[in-house]
Amino acid sequence: MPVSLVLVTSVTFAHEYTVTVDEGLSLLSVEARFDRRINNLRARSNQAGRYVGQITDCESNEALARRDRRLLLPDRGIRCLAYRVDLERAARAERRNAALAKDNVVLSPSLWLWRPPIYGDDSIDIRFELPDDMRVSVPWQTIPGAEHHFRLSASPRSGQGLVAFGHFDYREIPVAGAVLRVAMMTPRSGVSGRRFFDWVRDAATQITLAYGRFPNPSPQVVVLPVGRSGWNRNSAVLFGRVLRDGGESVELFVNEHRPIGEFYADWTATHEFSHLMLPYVTNRQRWISEGFAQYYQNVLMARAGTYSPQMAWQKLYEGFERGRQSRPELSPNEASSRGVGRATMKIYWSGAVLALIADVELRRRSDGRESLDDVLDRLQACCLPSARVWNGRELFVKLDTLVDEPLFLALYESHADEQGFPDFMPTLDRLGVHIERGTVTFSDDAEFADLRKAITLY
Repeated sequence: MPVSLVLVTSVTFAHEYTVTVDEGLSLLSVEARFDRRINNLRARSNQAGRYVGQITDCESNEALARRDRRLLLPDRGIRCLAYRVDLERAARAERRNAALAKDNVVLSPSLWLWRPPIYGDDSIDIRFELPDDMRVSVPWQTIPGAEHHFRLSASPRSGQGLVAFGHFDYREIPVAGAVLRVAMMTPRSGVSGRRFFDWVRDAATQITLAYGRFPNPSPQVVVLPVGRSGWNRNSAVLFGRVLRDGGESVELFVNEHRPIGEFYADWTATHEFSHLMLPYVTNRQRWISEGFAQYYQNVLMARAGTYSPQMAWQKLYEGFERGRQSRPELSPNEASSRGVGRATMKIYWSGAVLALIADVELRRRSDGRESLDDVLDRLQACCLPSARVWNGRELFVKLDTLVDEPLFLALYESHADEQGFPDFMPTLDRLGVHIERGTVTFSDDAEFADLRKAITLY
């Protein structure tokens, strides 16, 4: 039985797409009917042209040509579009499918969805019609009260999101302030992934220890098994990333053969979920988003009891040291924007130091009544999830509007374009975090010892 997908735009447009997938997951047939004449139809990937064929104006039955990722439309525009996509070939080119069972396919919509642009408050409503034994996972947001009904709205493009079709495990997992839409893709190895649902819930719950709720009310989470092959094969979680294309998604690449205890001890999922506490910051300044996630992954794992306070501060100190030694001739902005080699640790830890300094200063001047947690709580309430790309200065200016006394922009201006690495030792000393032969010890007589304890306490 085929899988059908109906797209209907709301607000300004009322376009309707029907997308049919054959049972063998080999062919995608698309028919689009527009409520007005359309003069601009594109795919979001330059690779999409490799897989599309039989493109016609289905109102006149005239064949249409394409150029790269743009369809060449007649001057009058079109009201109806039909085309086919070689789903099997596109899936073979997608590395994420290599370790999946044959009845599982993940594919970016940028490779098969040719659509009008989405501006401002415009959106496209998407309704799937699925056979009983077929599931779908998408980055787009659920429309309440309508089964398999989603809304595609304007979004930043931090990477190409994915849609998954097939016979995989799917659960909607509630955590404070959110429901995670979790797809557990089926591995070719046949190893069940059901044991990972509780792990995903545990990692997401750690994020709620910042300000009491998860930062996105309904993210897509896709767990992709890769088996023993590939990079980092002895790790439980090989890699993770956040995608913000059509909606916020978290991808977690796992070795399904590793013991479940290794997943609970791993920091990757906590790090990726922590990214959602900030909007998408331009890749040229990703030291900010990576740094804040590095800081919070350690703090929140300590609050959850996965790390002891000593382990959390040890990991922070060691990370700061790696950052300090990484390309000292570059500023954080230079390290991020140039994409230079051997600067990864500078990118990942510069922002973590600023997060620590800001957190301590907020706690100090409020006598413990305000913290970085509170500021990010206010940021979520006003501005997240965000549909656009932010730059670093803009984000820090916004954070300053959420506190009584400005703090963040001064930190940005002091460090973003300065060579070297932010000096973290004075802050550690005042917190009573001392280093003896590379090992962290605590002094409870330190000026800010109580603040240090509060940072890792929930």
